[in-house]
Amino acid sequence: MARRVFFSFHFGNDNWRANQVRNSWVTKPDHKSAGFWDAAVWEQVKKQSEESIKRWIRDQMKNTSVTVVLIGIETSERKFVRYEIQHSWDRDNGLIGVYIHRLKDRFGNTCSKGKDPFVAMCWKGFYTYDWIEDDGYNNLGAWVEGAAQRVGGRKK
Repeated sequence: MARRVFFSFHFGNDNWRANQVRNSWVTKPDHKSAGFWDAAVWEQVKKQSEESIKRWIRDQMKNTSVTVVLIGIETSERKFVRYEIQHSWDRDNGLIGVYIHRLKDRFGNTCSKGKDPFVAMCWKGFYTYDWIEDDGYNNLGAWVEGAAQRVGGRKK
């Protein structure tokens, strides 16, 4: 089953890298074979008030079952990423992290590995993967499904 996914990331630093992950399903036959599809339309958010941005985040998370936190160098320090993680937990979304630091930005540069945002929030037990090392292109659907399954166990 393909899951609707919310992708959380530091828009300013990691938009280019994040789009490589978010659009990885496009080269596959369909959403079902990819195992996920992106539920958000990030480009719609401009400079808005904090409450407007939070409302937009909550609206984008509707009908999603998993949140994938795309981890770059400063992701763990971003206020809205932390809000997205907390809101995901509150609404029983599965949560995983995927390191994207080795993906190239639009200038061909990579960055240093960032801190695990779950650990930075003093949360333990969340799975993290490396997009390059763990072959995210071929495995993201399985990681998403695993996160959704683990939520089912948490609810019992």
